[in-house]
Amino acid sequence: MSAQPPAALVVDWGGVLTTGVPEALAAWARSEDLDVDTLRAAFGRWLGPQADVELANPIHLLERGELAPAEVEQMLAPLLRTTSGTPVPGAGLLSRMFAHFTHAPAMTALVWRARQAGIATALLSNSWGDHYPEHLWDGTFDQVVISGRVGMRKPDPEIFLHTADLLGVPPTACVFVDDVAHNVAAAVAVGMVGVLHTDYPTTAGELSVLFGRDLVGQPDVR
Repeated sequence: MSAQPPAALVVDWGGVLTTGVPEALAAWARSEDLDVDTLRAAFGRWLGPQADVELANPIHLLERGELAPAEVEQMLAPLLRTTSGTPVPGAGLLSRMFAHFTHAPAMTALVWRARQAGIATALLSNSWGDHYPEHLWDGTFDQVVISGRVGMRKPDPEIFLHTADLLGVPPTACVFVDDVAHNVAAAVAVGMVGVLHTDYPTTAGELSVLFGRDLVGQPDVR
C-alpha cells in the first residue's frame, strides 16, 4: 500500500509569496541610495544562522513581538549610510523596506489551488511589524500564523508545532515551504517535509509530486 500524501501545506511570506529577499533589499538600496556594504553588515549582525544570538538580538525580539518596529528602526538606522555618507532616516524605515517586497501571484495561486483541492493551508511568517497585504490572501489560507502575534518565531520548534495544531494535523502531515534553509531544517526537525523555495516552477513541481496532484496549473490564474 502506498503512503498517504501530506494533508497540509504551510508557506512563508517574504521570499515565497513575494519577490526574493535579496531582490527586495537591492531595490530598497537603489531607491534610497543606500551603501550596500553597511546594509549587509547591519543585517548580518542580526540575521541568519551566524547572527549574534545574544538575548538582546533585536530582530529576534521584534519577531516575537517583544520589541516595537519603531524601536528597531532607531537601532538599525545608525548602522546604515547612503553612498554619499549621509545618515538614513529611522522613522518608517521598515515600511520603506517592505514596500519593495512585491506580491508573487503565482505562488499565492498555487496555495489557493491546493486549498480548493482539499489540502489544509497555513501562512507561517516571522513578522517585522504588520506589513502584510492580507487582502491578497482572501480564500487562500485556513490559518495565518504571524510570529509577532503569537510570541514565537521560526526556527523555534514551538511555532511549527503550533501551526500544525491549528490545522488539526500532526507535523508529519505537513509540507513547509520557506526560502531560508535553517527554517526549512527546523521544520524537518519536528517532522514536517521541508521544501526550500528558490523559484515558482521548481517549488510547484516538487509540491505536485509530494501531494500527488497537479498544483502547477496556470500560475497567474486563481
